[in-house]
Amino acid sequence: MRDSLCAGVNKPAVLDAMRRDLEDAATHLGRPHDLRFKAMFGGLMAYLDGKPCAWLTAGGLALKVAPADQRTLLQLDGAARLIAKPGAAPSRHFILLPAALRRDTGQLAGWLARSAAHTATKPVARR
Repeated sequence: MRDSLCAGVNKPAVLDAMRRDLEDAATHLGRPHDLRFKAMFGGLMAYLDGKPCAWLTAGGLALKVAPADQRTLLQLDGAARLIAKPGAAPSRHFILLPAALRRDTGQLAGWLARSAAHTATKPVARR
């Protein structure tokens, strides 16, 4: 499977690597069994305690964080608002993480904890 946004990159391998990074972060927090993944829109949505906390796409790993945390993350080199598909508006909730942060298990665990704290205050959307 290939994605035009990442020409020449094996999309499942990229998603698997990001999934492992997030699983390592959840383990670092002592919560590996609370993390679940579901295929969504060509990527993976990660759920912690049943609430969406991260979106893994061909473009990178994006965390769902509070507005104040969004401002902090967006100050980091390589961070950006997630654009789910070409032509879509930037996400109001999900921030793409710089690769260096994603690969630093301790830092990623801290941001995952912030995401979990933020999503814990939100009710689960009913469809």
